[in-house]
Amino acid sequence: MEINKLLDVVIEQNASDLHLSVGRPPSIRVTGSLRSLGRTPLTPEQTMAFMKSITSDRHQRELQEGGGADFGLAYGEKARFRVSIFRERNNIGMALRLIPSKLLTFEEIGLPSLIKDVCLKPRGLVLVTGPTGSGKTTTLATMIDYINAETSDHIITVEDPIEYYHQHKKCLVTQREVGTDVPGFAEAVRRGLRQDPDVILVGEMRDLETIAAAITAAETGHLVFATLHTTGAANTVDRIIDVFPMDQQAQIRMQLSVCLEAVLSQALIPLVDVSGRIAAFEIMLCTDAIRNLIRENKTYQIPSHIQTGGKLGMILLDDFMYNLWINGKITFEEMIKHAQDPKSINEKVRTHMEQQKRLKVR
Repeated sequence: MEINKLLDVVIEQNASDLHLSVGRPPSIRVTGSLRSLGRTPLTPEQTMAFMKSITSDRHQRELQEGGGADFGLAYGEKARFRVSIFRERNNIGMALRLIPSKLLTFEEIGLPSLIKDVCLKPRGLVLVTGPTGSGKTTTLATMIDYINAETSDHIITVEDPIEYYHQHKKCLVTQREVGTDVPGFAEAVRRGLRQDPDVILVGEMRDLETIAAAITAAETGHLVFATLHTTGAANTVDRIIDVFPMDQQAQIRMQLSVCLEAVLSQALIPLVDVSGRIAAFEIMLCTDAIRNLIRENKTYQIPSHIQTGGKLGMILLDDFMYNLWINGKITFEEMIKHAQDPKSINEKVRTHMEQQKRLKVR
Protein backbone atom coordinates (compact mmCIF):
# COMPACT_ATOMS: atom_id res chain seq x y z
CA MET A 1 0.00 0.00 0.00
CA GLU A 2 1.29 3.47 -0.93
CA ILE A 3 0.46 6.60 0.99
CA ASN A 4 -0.27 8.41 -2.29
CA LYS A 5 -3.33 6.21 -2.84
CA LEU A 6 -4.62 7.08 0.61
CA LEU A 7 -4.08 10.80 0.01
CA ASP A 8 -6.00 10.48 -3.27
CA VAL A 9 -8.95 8.93 -1.38
CA VAL A 10 -8.92 11.84 1.09
CA ILE A 11 -9.10 14.32 -1.80
CA GLU A 12 -11.71 12.36 -3.77
CA GLN A 13 -14.04 11.92 -0.78
CA ASN A 14 -13.46 15.48 0.47
CA ALA A 15 -12.38 14.13 3.86
CA SER A 16 -10.88 16.51 6.41
CA ASP A 17 -8.37 14.08 7.95
CA LEU A 18 -6.51 10.81 7.42
CA HIS A 19 -5.51 8.71 10.46
CA LEU A 20 -2.87 5.98 10.29
CA SER A 21 -2.61 3.91 13.45
CA VAL A 22 -1.26 0.41 14.15
CA GLY A 23 -4.01 -2.17 14.72
CA ARG A 24 -6.70 -0.32 12.76
CA PRO A 25 -7.31 0.13 9.01
CA PRO A 26 -6.52 3.58 7.58
CA SER A 27 -9.35 5.92 8.62
CA ILE A 28 -10.70 9.14 7.16
CA ARG A 29 -12.92 11.78 8.75
CA VAL A 30 -15.85 12.82 6.56
CA THR A 31 -18.31 15.49 7.80
CA GLY A 32 -17.05 14.97 11.33
CA SER A 33 -17.22 11.14 11.53
CA LEU A 34 -14.42 8.58 11.18
CA ARG A 35 -14.70 5.87 8.51
CA SER A 36 -12.36 2.92 8.01
CA LEU A 37 -10.87 2.25 4.59
CA GLY A 38 -11.11 -1.51 4.23
CA ARG A 39 -10.82 -4.07 7.01
CA THR A 40 -7.11 -4.87 7.17
CA PRO A 41 -5.40 -3.35 10.24
CA LEU A 42 -2.11 -1.53 9.69
CA THR A 43 1.11 -3.11 10.95
CA PRO A 44 3.98 -1.28 12.73
CA GLU A 45 6.08 -1.76 9.58
CA GLN A 46 3.46 -0.10 7.41
CA THR A 47 3.02 3.02 9.57
CA MET A 48 6.80 3.33 9.83
CA ALA A 49 7.11 3.12 6.03
CA PHE A 50 4.33 5.69 5.56
CA MET A 51 6.07 8.07 7.96
CA LYS A 52 9.50 7.73 6.31
CA SER A 53 8.05 8.22 2.81
CA ILE A 54 6.91 11.79 3.55
CA THR A 55 9.02 12.98 6.51
CA SER A 56 12.29 14.89 6.24
CA ASP A 57 15.37 13.84 8.20
CA ARG A 58 14.98 16.87 10.47
CA HIS A 59 11.41 15.96 11.43
CA GLN A 60 12.39 12.30 11.90
CA ARG A 61 15.05 13.44 14.37
CA GLU A 62 12.41 15.60 16.09
CA LEU A 63 10.15 12.53 16.34
CA GLN A 64 13.01 10.47 17.77
CA GLU A 65 14.00 13.10 20.34
CA GLY A 66 10.63 14.54 21.34
CA GLY A 67 8.10 11.85 20.46
CA GLY A 68 6.37 13.88 17.75
CA ALA A 69 6.65 16.43 14.96
CA ASP A 70 4.37 18.62 12.82
CA PHE A 71 4.95 19.89 9.30
CA GLY A 72 3.27 20.90 6.06
CA LEU A 73 3.22 18.51 3.10
CA ALA A 74 2.71 19.53 -0.52
CA TYR A 75 1.15 16.63 -2.44
CA GLY A 76 2.25 17.69 -5.92
CA GLU A 77 -0.24 20.12 -7.46
CA LYS A 78 -3.21 18.23 -5.94
CA ALA A 79 -3.31 19.41 -2.34
CA ARG A 80 -1.48 20.36 0.84
CA PHE A 81 -1.68 18.54 4.15
CA ARG A 82 -0.83 19.43 7.73
CA VAL A 83 0.95 16.37 9.10
CA SER A 84 1.38 15.28 12.71
CA ILE A 85 3.60 12.26 13.37
CA PHE A 86 3.90 10.75 16.84
CA ARG A 87 4.85 7.73 18.92
CA GLU A 88 2.10 5.68 20.58
CA ARG A 89 2.65 2.39 22.40
CA ASN A 90 6.14 2.33 20.89
CA ASN A 91 4.68 2.45 17.36
CA ILE A 92 4.37 5.27 14.85
CA GLY A 93 1.03 7.01 14.36
CA MET A 94 0.09 9.75 11.90
CA ALA A 95 -2.71 12.29 11.43
CA LEU A 96 -2.88 14.24 8.18
CA ARG A 97 -5.31 17.15 7.73
CA LEU A 98 -6.30 18.24 4.23
CA ILE A 99 -5.78 21.94 3.64
CA PRO A 100 -8.32 23.24 1.11
CA SER A 101 -6.57 24.09 -2.15
CA LYS A 102 -8.26 27.47 -2.61
CA LEU A 103 -8.88 30.37 -0.32
CA LEU A 104 -12.58 30.70 0.46
CA THR A 105 -14.62 33.90 0.36
CA PHE A 106 -16.57 35.38 3.27
CA GLU A 107 -19.77 34.18 1.61
CA GLU A 108 -18.51 30.60 1.16
CA ILE A 109 -17.54 30.36 4.83
CA GLY A 110 -20.69 32.13 6.01
CA LEU A 111 -18.74 34.92 7.73
CA PRO A 112 -20.90 37.99 8.38
CA SER A 113 -19.81 40.91 6.18
CA LEU A 114 -19.21 43.14 9.24
CA ILE A 115 -15.98 41.15 9.80
CA LYS A 116 -14.65 42.90 6.67
CA ASP A 117 -14.72 46.15 8.66
CA VAL A 118 -12.77 44.44 11.44
CA CYS A 119 -10.14 43.37 8.88
CA LEU A 120 -9.62 47.00 7.87
CA LYS A 121 -9.03 48.30 11.41
CA PRO A 122 -5.79 50.33 11.56
CA ARG A 123 -4.58 48.58 14.73
CA GLY A 124 -5.62 46.29 17.57
CA LEU A 125 -5.97 42.61 18.47
CA VAL A 126 -8.48 40.35 16.71
CA LEU A 127 -8.91 36.81 18.08
CA VAL A 128 -10.37 33.83 16.21
CA THR A 129 -11.13 31.04 18.67
CA GLY A 130 -12.66 27.58 18.83
CA PRO A 131 -11.76 23.94 19.43
CA THR A 132 -9.37 22.00 17.21
CA GLY A 133 -10.91 21.37 13.80
CA SER A 134 -13.40 24.24 13.98
CA GLY A 135 -11.99 26.02 10.92
CA LYS A 136 -9.99 28.80 12.61
CA THR A 137 -7.12 28.58 10.12
CA THR A 138 -9.49 28.75 7.14
CA THR A 139 -11.29 31.77 8.60
CA LEU A 140 -8.02 33.59 9.25
CA ALA A 141 -6.76 32.76 5.74
CA THR A 142 -9.93 34.31 4.29
CA MET A 143 -9.50 37.43 6.42
CA ILE A 144 -5.84 37.80 5.43
CA ASP A 145 -6.74 37.28 1.76
CA TYR A 146 -9.34 40.07 2.02
CA ILE A 147 -6.75 42.47 3.49
CA ASN A 148 -4.31 41.37 0.77
CA ALA A 149 -6.84 42.32 -1.92
CA GLU A 150 -8.10 45.56 -0.35
CA THR A 151 -5.11 47.35 1.19
CA SER A 152 -1.47 48.15 0.40
CA ASP A 153 0.10 46.79 3.57
CA HIS A 154 2.90 44.51 4.71
CA ILE A 155 1.43 41.33 6.19
CA ILE A 156 3.60 38.99 8.28
CA THR A 157 2.23 35.55 9.16
CA VAL A 158 3.82 33.23 11.72
CA GLU A 159 2.53 29.66 11.43
CA ASP A 160 3.34 26.12 12.57
CA PRO A 161 3.26 24.89 9.86
CA ILE A 162 2.31 27.22 6.99
CA GLU A 163 -0.99 25.91 5.64
CA TYR A 164 -2.34 28.41 3.11
CA TYR A 165 0.09 30.08 0.74
CA HIS A 166 -0.76 33.74 0.05
CA GLN A 167 0.32 35.35 -3.22
CA HIS A 168 1.34 39.01 -3.19
CA LYS A 169 -1.71 41.01 -4.33
CA LYS A 170 -1.93 44.63 -3.22
CA CYS A 171 0.01 43.66 -0.10
CA LEU A 172 3.49 42.32 0.47
CA VAL A 173 3.00 39.01 2.31
CA THR A 174 5.84 37.51 4.38
CA GLN A 175 5.11 33.99 5.66
CA ARG A 176 7.37 32.49 8.33
CA GLU A 177 7.22 28.90 9.54
CA VAL A 178 8.07 28.04 13.13
CA GLY A 179 10.95 25.55 13.26
CA THR A 180 12.07 26.34 9.71
CA ASP A 181 12.28 30.13 9.40
CA VAL A 182 12.14 31.12 13.07
CA PRO A 183 12.51 29.27 16.42
CA GLY A 184 9.16 30.22 17.95
CA PHE A 185 6.04 32.40 17.80
CA ALA A 186 7.15 34.97 20.40
CA GLU A 187 10.55 35.42 18.76
CA ALA A 188 8.92 35.82 15.33
CA VAL A 189 6.51 38.51 16.61
CA ARG A 190 9.29 40.44 18.36
CA ARG A 191 11.54 40.34 15.30
CA GLY A 192 8.59 41.07 13.05
CA LEU A 193 8.11 44.46 14.70
CA ARG A 194 11.45 45.50 13.15
CA GLN A 195 10.34 44.46 9.65
CA ASP A 196 7.90 47.33 9.05
CA PRO A 197 4.67 45.29 9.32
CA ASP A 198 1.12 46.63 9.22
CA VAL A 199 -0.62 43.31 9.91
CA ILE A 200 0.72 40.35 11.91
CA LEU A 201 -0.91 36.91 12.04
CA VAL A 202 0.10 34.74 15.00
CA GLY A 203 -0.92 31.16 14.15
CA GLU A 204 -1.38 30.20 17.79
CA MET A 205 -0.96 32.00 21.12
CA ARG A 206 0.43 29.02 23.03
CA ASP A 207 2.15 30.61 25.99
CA LEU A 208 2.57 33.73 28.11
CA GLU A 209 5.54 34.97 26.07
CA THR A 210 3.63 34.79 22.76
CA ILE A 211 0.48 36.37 24.24
CA ALA A 212 2.55 39.23 25.71
CA ALA A 213 4.32 39.77 22.37
CA ALA A 214 0.99 39.84 20.48
CA ILE A 215 -0.54 42.36 22.92
CA THR A 216 2.57 44.56 22.67
CA ALA A 217 2.39 44.45 18.86
CA ALA A 218 -1.28 45.46 18.94
CA GLU A 219 -0.54 48.27 21.40
CA THR A 220 2.25 49.68 19.24
CA GLY A 221 0.02 50.37 16.25
CA HIS A 222 -0.26 47.05 14.39
CA LEU A 223 -3.31 44.98 13.49
CA VAL A 224 -2.70 41.55 15.06
CA PHE A 225 -4.71 38.40 14.34
CA ALA A 226 -4.28 35.34 16.56
CA THR A 227 -6.00 32.10 17.58
CA LEU A 228 -6.82 30.44 20.89
CA HIS A 229 -8.41 27.06 21.68
CA THR A 230 -11.27 28.63 23.62
CA THR A 231 -15.01 28.85 23.02
CA GLY A 232 -16.85 32.10 23.62
CA ALA A 233 -15.62 35.67 23.96
CA ALA A 234 -15.79 35.83 27.77
CA ASN A 235 -13.83 32.57 28.15
CA THR A 236 -11.23 33.88 25.69
CA VAL A 237 -10.62 37.08 27.67
CA ASP A 238 -10.39 35.10 30.92
CA ARG A 239 -7.97 32.61 29.37
CA ILE A 240 -5.59 35.36 28.25
CA ILE A 241 -5.60 37.08 31.63
CA ASP A 242 -5.26 33.83 33.60
CA VAL A 243 -2.04 32.95 31.76
CA PHE A 244 -0.26 35.80 33.56
CA PRO A 245 0.88 35.79 37.21
CA MET A 246 -1.59 37.35 39.67
CA ASP A 247 0.52 40.48 40.18
CA GLN A 248 0.42 41.23 36.43
CA GLN A 249 -3.26 40.52 35.75
CA ALA A 250 -4.58 44.02 36.54
CA GLN A 251 -2.08 45.49 34.08
CA ILE A 252 -2.98 42.93 31.39
CA ARG A 253 -6.69 43.65 31.85
CA MET A 254 -5.97 47.32 31.25
CA GLN A 255 -3.85 46.59 28.14
CA LEU A 256 -6.39 44.16 26.74
CA SER A 257 -9.27 46.57 27.30
CA VAL A 258 -7.44 49.10 25.14
CA CYS A 259 -6.12 46.94 22.30
CA LEU A 260 -8.73 44.17 21.87
CA GLU A 261 -10.97 44.91 18.88
CA ALA A 262 -12.99 41.74 18.33
CA VAL A 263 -13.36 38.08 19.26
CA LEU A 264 -14.77 35.66 16.69
CA SER A 265 -15.53 32.25 18.20
CA GLN A 266 -16.62 29.43 15.93
CA ALA A 267 -17.74 25.82 15.69
CA LEU A 268 -18.24 23.49 12.72
CA ILE A 269 -21.53 21.59 12.91
CA PRO A 270 -22.78 18.74 10.66
CA LEU A 271 -25.68 19.67 8.40
CA VAL A 272 -29.02 17.88 8.77
CA ASP A 273 -28.55 15.99 5.49
CA VAL A 274 -24.94 15.05 6.45
CA SER A 275 -23.72 16.54 3.16
CA GLY A 276 -21.16 18.64 4.94
CA ARG A 277 -20.71 21.00 7.86
CA ILE A 278 -21.71 24.59 8.52
CA ALA A 279 -19.93 27.20 10.60
CA ALA A 280 -21.59 28.83 13.59
CA PHE A 281 -20.11 32.02 15.01
CA GLU A 282 -20.05 34.12 18.15
CA ILE A 283 -19.09 37.72 17.41
CA MET A 284 -17.98 40.20 20.05
CA LEU A 285 -16.99 43.72 19.01
CA CYS A 286 -15.23 45.74 21.68
CA THR A 287 -17.55 48.59 22.63
CA ASP A 288 -16.74 51.07 25.40
CA ALA A 289 -19.03 49.08 27.73
CA ILE A 290 -17.20 45.79 27.03
CA ARG A 291 -13.80 47.47 27.43
CA ASN A 292 -14.99 48.66 30.84
CA LEU A 293 -16.09 45.12 31.82
CA ILE A 294 -12.61 43.78 30.91
CA ARG A 295 -10.93 46.53 32.97
CA GLU A 296 -13.16 45.89 35.98
CA ASN A 297 -12.82 42.08 35.81
CA LYS A 298 -16.54 41.61 35.08
CA THR A 299 -16.15 39.38 32.03
CA TYR A 300 -19.09 37.23 33.21
CA GLN A 301 -21.31 40.11 32.02
CA ILE A 302 -19.93 40.04 28.46
CA PRO A 303 -22.52 37.54 27.09
CA SER A 304 -25.43 39.81 28.07
CA HIS A 305 -23.71 42.76 26.35
CA ILE A 306 -23.23 40.65 23.21
CA GLN A 307 -26.97 39.84 23.29
CA THR A 308 -27.93 43.49 23.54
CA GLY A 309 -25.39 44.41 20.83
CA GLY A 310 -27.35 42.76 18.03
CA LYS A 311 -27.75 46.07 16.17
CA LEU A 312 -23.96 46.27 15.89
CA GLY A 313 -23.81 42.73 14.47
CA MET A 314 -22.84 40.96 17.69
CA ILE A 315 -24.32 37.53 18.39
CA LEU A 316 -23.81 34.69 20.87
CA LEU A 317 -22.78 31.28 19.56
CA ASP A 318 -25.92 29.70 21.05
CA ASP A 319 -28.17 32.24 19.32
CA PHE A 320 -26.40 31.68 16.00
CA MET A 321 -26.89 27.90 16.35
CA TYR A 322 -30.54 28.41 17.38
CA ASN A 323 -31.11 30.33 14.14
CA LEU A 324 -29.49 27.49 12.18
CA TRP A 325 -31.81 25.00 13.92
CA ILE A 326 -34.92 27.13 13.30
CA ASN A 327 -33.98 27.23 9.59
CA GLY A 328 -33.58 23.45 9.46
CA LYS A 329 -29.82 23.51 8.87
CA ILE A 330 -28.71 21.52 11.93
CA THR A 331 -30.33 18.99 14.27
CA PHE A 332 -31.47 19.73 17.82
CA GLU A 333 -28.94 17.17 19.13
CA GLU A 334 -26.00 18.89 17.42
CA MET A 335 -27.16 22.29 18.67
CA ILE A 336 -27.26 21.05 22.27
CA LYS A 337 -23.94 19.24 21.86
CA HIS A 338 -22.16 22.49 20.90
CA ALA A 339 -24.16 24.83 23.16
CA GLN A 340 -22.41 26.89 25.82
CA ASP A 341 -25.59 27.14 27.90
CA PRO A 342 -27.71 24.03 27.08
CA LYS A 343 -30.28 24.88 29.78
CA SER A 344 -31.00 28.31 28.32
CA ILE A 345 -31.19 27.06 24.74
CA ASN A 346 -33.53 24.24 25.81
CA GLU A 347 -35.83 26.81 27.40
CA LYS A 348 -35.76 28.85 24.19
CA VAL A 349 -36.72 25.76 22.15
CA ARG A 350 -39.53 24.91 24.59
CA THR A 351 -40.97 28.44 24.25
CA HIS A 352 -40.76 28.20 20.47
CA MET A 353 -42.57 24.85 20.44
CA GLU A 354 -45.36 26.20 22.65
CA GLN A 355 -45.81 29.20 20.35
CA GLN A 356 -46.03 26.89 17.33
CA LYS A 357 -48.71 24.78 19.08
CA ARG A 358 -50.78 27.88 19.89
CA LEU A 359 -50.58 29.01 16.27
CA LYS A 360 -51.80 25.61 15.06
CA VAL A 361 -54.76 25.70 17.48
CA ARG A 362 -55.81 29.09 16.07
